[in-house]
Amino acid sequence: MPRTPIAVHHVDVPTSRLRTHVLTAGPGDAPVLVLVHGNVSSGRFFAPSMAVLAERYRCLAPDLRGFGLSALAGVDARRGVRDFSDDLHALLTESALVPSGQPVHLLGWSLGGGVVLQYAIDHPDAVASIVLESPMSPYGFGGTRDLAGAPCWPDFAGSGGGTASPEMVRLIAEGDRGTGDPASPRNVLTTLYGKPPFQLPAGIEDELVDAMLQMAIGDDNYPGDAMPSRNWPGTAPGERGVNNAISPMYCDLSGFAAISARPGVLWIRGDSDQIVSDASAVDLGFLGQIGAVPGWPGADTYPPQPMVGQMRAVLDRYRAAGGHYEERVLAECGHSPHLEYPDAFNAMVREFLGS
Repeated sequence: MPRTPIAVHHVDVPTSRLRTHVLTAGPGDAPVLVLVHGNVSSGRFFAPSMAVLAERYRCLAPDLRGFGLSALAGVDARRGVRDFSDDLHALLTESALVPSGQPVHLLGWSLGGGVVLQYAIDHPDAVASIVLESPMSPYGFGGTRDLAGAPCWPDFAGSGGGTASPEMVRLIAEGDRGTGDPASPRNVLTTLYGKPPFQLPAGIEDELVDAMLQMAIGDDNYPGDAMPSRNWPGTAPGERGVNNAISPMYCDLSGFAAISARPGVLWIRGDSDQIVSDASAVDLGFLGQIGAVPGWPGADTYPPQPMVGQMRAVLDRYRAAGGHYEERVLAECGHSPHLEYPDAFNAMVREFLGS
């Protein structure tokens, strides 16, 4: 059993969709806060914050399908992130974790930000509020050129399963816990998830690396299958797996701007995020621009994806339609505010939820 803060507990919850492993903390009669993790991670990444936020909230951090200790189940990418959001709905409505009919607060990090936006689109009246932590663009990762999410190519080349680092995929599959390869999970955690130098206590770092290694590898999970393309960079989305589910071919969360209910939204991000950024180190448009991927056709054809601008454009439309959002930017912070600046992050979340 993974070591977690003493106030955080493990539970396995069967639903009609799959068995979900959940970290829990806080009194059962408190308002419910559901924390949804990102790609190449698990609910374990939230345990330190849960131990603090549980003073006022019933915290639940599920492992998404194919991640952490949840059941192995494939991802139908043609549904976008709905496999994940439908799993979450089954967990919250079929179990005793949440009192029947009680709206929940949702906190989504990176991929999890997309999952909670999809949940709010499908179940707007079930959401009390939303915290978006370094959320993925509402148009997913890769392959779009402007604030409206227009594709660079008709086949959305440059997004999907073929864009993942093959070396990182191999090292995860091999259970690598070392630092000898720049693409090792440990090096990705310490140099990409946070702004370098990003240091975690040794025990926590080891546990988070273990959580990364628990992820299912393959065409049905991470990163997913791929299709060859005549368009640069030569790979287009397949139909299975996580990275295809967040391809803009299938993932469009811009409908959040028009949902019927209007839960308040807090958007927290770091000013030095290397993953979700208008100059993202995982976006092939940006990597082509700086010469890291050969053959780049130029900014007129394939510019870097304006990920932050796309999220702001959707949230601005949400505000114009009567919703409310607040954007908070942490200085000298990367992709993981809850790990890099936990005191500031937890204080922002508590203040927002309390209001």
